[in-house]
Amino acid sequence: MRFKMIIAFVEDSKTDAVLDAARGAGATGATVINNARGEGLNKRKTFFGLTLEVQRDVLLFVVEEHLARGILEKIAEVGEFDAESGQGIAVQLDIEDAVGVTHQIQSLSKVVEDEL
Repeated sequence: MRFKMIIAFVEDSKTDAVLDAARGAGATGATVINNARGEGLNKRKTFFGLTLEVQRDVLLFVVEEHLARGILEKIAEVGEFDAESGQGIAVQLDIEDAVGVTHQIQSLSKVVEDEL
């Protein structure tokens, strides 16, 4: 079984909704890194020298490759990434090798067979 890693940068207010949507699309879990900061195309406005920024979370998903695109699209939809600039971004990367995913392989085998 082959895996992909999806990395999503989302507003912290949308983290739970994105996690639920990803799980509904086939993700078996995630790692959440809180309080990330990013800068996009346009710099954020400042108020008396303080930057007004929304907190972001980084979500890391290790998912089966056949489910990856659907999960990625669901994350983008729920996170409203294309609604306006600065809402978030998600990317997927190939995973060369992984350990500690035996439990995922067992639970995903039937799902992937049904998908194919």
